[in-house]
Amino acid sequence: MRNFILLSFLFICSIHVYGQKKDKSKTPNVIFIYVDDLGYGDLSCYGAKEISTPHTDELAKNGIRFTRGHSTSATCTPSRFALMTGEYPWKQTGRNILPGDAPLIVPTDRLTLPKVFKHAGYKTGIVGKWHLGLGDKTSKDWNADIKPGPNEVGFDYSFIFPATADRVPTVFMENHRIIGLDPNDPIEIDYRKKVGQDPTGKEHPELLKLQSSVGHNHTIVNGIGRIGYMSGGKQTRWTDEELASTFLSKAQDFIKSNTNSPFFLYFALHDIHVPRMPATMFKGKSKLGYRGDAILEMDWVVGQITEQLKKLGLDQNTMIVFSSDNGPVLDDGYADRAVELNGQHKPAGPLRGWKTDVYEGGTRVPFIISWPAVIKPAVSHALVSQMDFVASFAKFFNQSIPDGEASDSEDILGALLGKSPKGRSILVQEGYHNLAIVKDNWKYIPPIKEQNAQLFDLKNDISESVNLINKYPKKVDELAHLLKGFQSKTLK
Repeated sequence: MRNFILLSFLFICSIHVYGQKKDKSKTPNVIFIYVDDLGYGDLSCYGAKEISTPHTDELAKNGIRFTRGHSTSATCTPSRFALMTGEYPWKQTGRNILPGDAPLIVPTDRLTLPKVFKHAGYKTGIVGKWHLGLGDKTSKDWNADIKPGPNEVGFDYSFIFPATADRVPTVFMENHRIIGLDPNDPIEIDYRKKVGQDPTGKEHPELLKLQSSVGHNHTIVNGIGRIGYMSGGKQTRWTDEELASTFLSKAQDFIKSNTNSPFFLYFALHDIHVPRMPATMFKGKSKLGYRGDAILEMDWVVGQITEQLKKLGLDQNTMIVFSSDNGPVLDDGYADRAVELNGQHKPAGPLRGWKTDVYEGGTRVPFIISWPAVIKPAVSHALVSQMDFVASFAKFFNQSIPDGEASDSEDILGALLGKSPKGRSILVQEGYHNLAIVKDNWKYIPPIKEQNAQLFDLKNDISESVNLINKYPKKVDELAHLLKGFQSKTLK
């Protein structure tokens, strides 16, 4: 009888252990590495010849490399809003590029991507660029707790800078508070008029170590002129050369502290956005100037993350999603010789257009998913959008989405996991001033100002070089009507 009880106990334990192992693959750790301004052609795994990105290439080699992966928009804030909410940003006002003092634009009472993971029992964290606003109004006290912010939209832990590196305040925030605050040196921010006595790039260009090519001539921080005015907070201000390593360190801390529970990390890198001022160890390492050096720095960060996962034994059951918020740009306000030193490099690869453009180069970006335990290496031509992660992960965790929320996000889980060659069939793309619509392989761009309407066959003309607007009038009518239908819908 004792032997029977003992054997029964061991059998039950083995079932429990087996069940745990089996269930573990249903809760992979997920790291979303979101790069800034990285173009479709900026990685060697996407065809770049003038620069090598071995660590990111390794992700592509071991995972799925998508050839039709898109952000929703050709600029940063709108793309990040869509990623977080699963909703087209152009459907609402105030979803364009935000100043550094903007209030939070992500609703706190609706479903978001981090909330999907929280509902599944994950620890959630964001490290890096936020640029979705903070607080509930423009005027805010930067010397106290600032909320709502990332924590209120679903992140357990937050280590960010508020907007972009070329905008004030040039500070790090951990959860609700700026790091290094000194009550005797309070911070004041203004985007309309100068505050304090700090020199500006316009008044004192001789103090700049990186000259402006256009704009970016307000308060000088670390020898670089910014957009907006800042006074105080001297010991809170970052050094640009340390941005990548600081964010990397915080990301690694989050990963290490959550090795025993599933986690979701939104790792939003600063590279390769302006001002491009990589760490000294990367300066001059590429032949493309600071922009190329920043790409190498970004790739190094990817390698540091993957190496840490291997050392912790987490690499097989960690899904890494790698993508960019929009297409590339060379001269974006600083005289860093990006145009002059670009040489034969094609940041957008074979695509037409750049950051801010409604052409493919504006929103078609590197898009890689690696999950060694489950995903088999492949190249996918499915049409996929970052906006679809909300619905797709909700499906993965068998969660229902409340009516009227994440309304533009589609479940394309099969495509994201490499189990289906089909993604979404329709995508509305947002440029800085206009929209376009893609259905299957056809793309329609309505007329705007002096630009005539355009129709492209993306299957046979990836470069959007031949306008077929007069050859297929029925297709034009179909897509124009479809786009108007999307534009007529409003969020509840």
